[in-house]
Amino acid sequence: MVLPPPDKRHVCLTTIVIMTSMAFMDAYLVEQNQGPRKIGVCIIVLVGDVCFLIVLRYVAVWVGAEVRTARRGYAMILWFLYIFVLEIKLYFVFQNCKADKKSLETVARKALTLLLSVCVPGLYLVLVALDSMEYVRTFRKKEDMRSRLFWVALDLLDLLDIQANLWEPQRTGLPIWAEGLMFFYCYILLLILPCVSLSEISMQGEHMSPQKMMLYPVLSLVTINVVTILIRGVNMVLFQDSRVSTIFVGKNVVAIATKASTFLEYRRQVKEFPHPQNAMALELQQNSHTQPLPNANTSLPHEPSPVQEVIDT
Repeated sequence: MVLPPPDKRHVCLTTIVIMTSMAFMDAYLVEQNQGPRKIGVCIIVLVGDVCFLIVLRYVAVWVGAEVRTARRGYAMILWFLYIFVLEIKLYFVFQNCKADKKSLETVARKALTLLLSVCVPGLYLVLVALDSMEYVRTFRKKEDMRSRLFWVALDLLDLLDIQANLWEPQRTGLPIWAEGLMFFYCYILLLILPCVSLSEISMQGEHMSPQKMMLYPVLSLVTINVVTILIRGVNMVLFQDSRVSTIFVGKNVVAIATKASTFLEYRRQVKEFPHPQNAMALELQQNSHTQPLPNANTSLPHEPSPVQEVIDT
């Protein structure tokens, strides 16, 4: 498949979001070290950034080239690469915070959380590029897609909040194994779940039907909405963690109820249209209000009469 010319604005925006977050993470890593070790960390970080920029120079262009198409394959590659490198740097920042409680002030820890909360969901929305999908023409379909992307962004914030619970407090009562388990569980979900969402969008093609994209809601229901409630509950009850976000607990309860009702409605509609020849009836029924009605001047196609066929022969 030959890709069209890249969208320069999309390439620039993607590069700015990625390199801004990477630059701040590098600054945190350098400032957490003192003396000769600081120079060594600075050199390692610069070499890593140069290698990352070389790869980003090609992948970002490919992502910008496919942004107007129905495919998001290169977007998944870029997301995986970005989260893989970002979380490695974040892990070392987290370990430095544990080793030296005074290495970062409270404001700096909060600023790190704010940076991740803006850049990570923001990059996902940039990679999806809903406004560039010219083949999604109906307003209702775009709003349905936008609401699904909003739930993905909320799930990303949920995972980042669990990770931030590890480095924000000056003092933590969690054991080492629990901290490592929480961090890498969120790490794996940040790598995989957005790629699942992007692959669903890519597999739909130009004839996108948001109500058929059920894989990500099912996975997020189990791995995020249910599991994160259990994680926060264990932290509150067993480890007496006072910084557990009860707001996100409420968000997950609402998400479970909403997704359960969506699954029941989807199952009911599938039962109403069980046969393959009626598979498009649901979408036609939902989009019927967007189809213009024929007026008096509209000529409708008609089959030729038998008399006309005899004359033609």
